[in-house]
Amino acid sequence: MSRIGRMPIPVPEGTEVRIEGNRVTVKGPKGELTREFHPDMIIEMEEGVVRVRRPSDSKFHKSLHGLTRSLLANMVEGVTRGFEKNLEIHGVGYRAVAKGPDIELSLGFSHPVLVKAPEGVEFELVTPTKIRVKGADKQKVGEIAAKIRALRKPDPYKGKGIRYAGEQIRRKAGKALK
Repeated sequence: MSRIGRMPIPVPEGTEVRIEGNRVTVKGPKGELTREFHPDMIIEMEEGVVRVRRPSDSKFHKSLHGLTRSLLANMVEGVTRGFEKNLEIHGVGYRAVAKGPDIELSLGFSHPVLVKAPEGVEFELVTPTKIRVKGADKQKVGEIAAKIRALRKPDPYKGKGIRYAGEQIRRKAGKALK
């Protein structure tokens, strides 16, 4: 049995889980998420707990078992507490400005870069150099945070650029002078 797949997923108060074949809809205070899972996986709801079972012990079903359970648990957590990624901007003149639901980044280019917030994801500017990406869908939050970071990755020589909060940048030595 998969160690992750066999664990039950508790459904908190105020969260509703609907299972229709291999389509699961989770509705909670932070929003609603729907996802289709592999038709071989057996998803059951019993007494406020969701369980995932597999039909056989084949390698393919074992690999799907833990994945399905993790995705379902992330859906439940996302609609109850939500997910967030924190980004930091380092560099002289590098900053972010809120433009309605979107953000505009000044990253040393000849023009400002506008990043539009996709549906279900919101940006929060803590300071002009700290961005918080929040939403119910873990995949969307991580993807948009990675796209923002990719606009100006941290430089290994000076450390300028956009990085995740707490990320350590391996610094390189510059040219040695004689």
